[in-house]
Amino acid sequence: MAVQQNKVSKSRRNNRRAHDALVAANPNECSNCGELKRPHHVCPSCGHYDEKEVVAMVDEAEFDDEDAA
Repeated sequence: MAVQQNKVSKSRRNNRRAHDALVAANPNECSNCGELKRPHHVCPSCGHYDEKEVVAMVDEAEFDDEDAA
């Protein structure tokens, strides 16, 4: 089992962890609708990727009330 030889000060410990912080997201504009989206991902608002429609988006789902009763 590894046992440290000398005490590691709080300053040294925190300096070692200085690069572990989370970074902010880097959103890009969708080339089709202009909404912000994650880079290299399909746009969640219009379903386009690289100016091609990849996912067909539906405005509203239609449900029959007669079947539910």
